[in-house]
Amino acid sequence: MKYILMLTMTVICWTVKAQDLNGAWENTVETPTGQIIKTVLVFANGYGTQTIYDAYSGRFMSTLGGSFVVKNGVLSGKIEFDSRQPQNVGTTISLKISLEEDKLYVLDSNMLFDRIDHGTSGKLSGAWLMSGRVKDGKEQIRDANIPRKTMKILSGTRFQWIAYNTETKEFMGTGGGSYTTVDGVYTENIEFFSKDDSRVGASLDFNFELSNGDWIHKGMSSKGDPLHEIWKLRL
Repeated sequence: MKYILMLTMTVICWTVKAQDLNGAWENTVETPTGQIIKTVLVFANGYGTQTIYDAYSGRFMSTLGGSFVVKNGVLSGKIEFDSRQPQNVGTTISLKISLEEDKLYVLDSNMLFDRIDHGTSGKLSGAWLMSGRVKDGKEQIRDANIPRKTMKILSGTRFQWIAYNTETKEFMGTGGGSYTTVDGVYTENIEFFSKDDSRVGASLDFNFELSNGDWIHKGMSSKGDPLHEIWKLRL
């Protein structure tokens, strides 16, 4: 498990294998006590996340992620956040992998992942950074490249948001699950939430549009507060 907790990340260098890695992957195991543990990987735009949680209760266990590159069968990465071992932030790792059709083998840890999707069919696939809000009709834009980040990463069917600080190595929180984009409505189905397990199972609807490359996100938060956010795609 130690090695797979590092699976995701570093600089971008697109080869055919790297492109094929884009999308979402999962591994499910049963512990000796009967607990079903799910590990989900999401890769997009040269960034990736790994999250581990209880498949039944949604109890969050850990997440990590950052930038990645695949070259000559090696996945290399630089960690931007790690909820379990924050001291790893800023470090780099390398893992030998094998990609065969819709199977991803992590040779270092002897783990097998099944593909969930190829980065389709959702319209918001990519890695996004919170870049602003609209309050009282006024845009409040912020620099998306500062150490304190809120990132959303989406495959074709899976989403995850993460709040973290690359300078202090602090992890603030995360949540995720599956999503759909239908007729201008973005729906999140929550499968894990690090701060409050009671929100697992909830579905949230938002209006969305893509404007000049930005993702405009409107609706109500999981707490019932109105929100109007602007997200920029990480390049």
